Amino acid sequence: MAAKDRFHNAVKRGLQKEQWTITHDPLRIEFGEYDVIEIDLGAEKVLGAERAGEKIAVEIKSFLGDSALYDFHTALGQFLNYRLVLEKSEPRRMLYLAVPVSTYESFFWRDLPQASIRQYRVKLIVYDPIEEAILKWSE
Repeated sequence: MAAKDRFHNAVKRGLQKEQWTITHDPLRIEFGEYDVIEIDLGAEKVLGAERAGEKIAVEIKSFLGDSALYDFHTALGQFLNYRLVLEKSEPRRMLYLAVPVSTYESFFWRDLPQASIRQYRVKLIVYDPIEEAILKWSE
C-alpha cells in the first residue's frame, strides 16, 4: 500500500464536513492482470439536492517538493492514469485532484498548469490543510 499524503486526513475531514461519506480509504481498483491502483479516497454524497447520488474519487497532493512544476507533472500523470482506470471500471465516479490552497494560489494560475487543466479536463478540489476545509470545487 502506498504511503498516505501528508494532508490526507485534512482532506478526508473536509469532505466529511461537506456531508460526503467516505466509502473507500483508499479506493483500490484492479486493472488488467497485473496492475492495481490505489486512489486516496472514494466518497459518495447521499443527501443534498445538488450532489445526491454522486460518487467521486479524490487523489490528494501536498505539493511540498522543491519544484511545484515537477510535483504537477507527477500529479497530472497519476491523475490521467487513474481517470483511465475509472472510466473502464467505474464510469460514473468522477475523479478530482485535491491541491492545497497555497499551491493553488501560487502555482495554478500560471500558463502551463492552466493550459494542462483545460486540455486534460482536470477537476480540482482546493483545500485548506489547517482548517481541514474544502474551499473550492473546480469542474
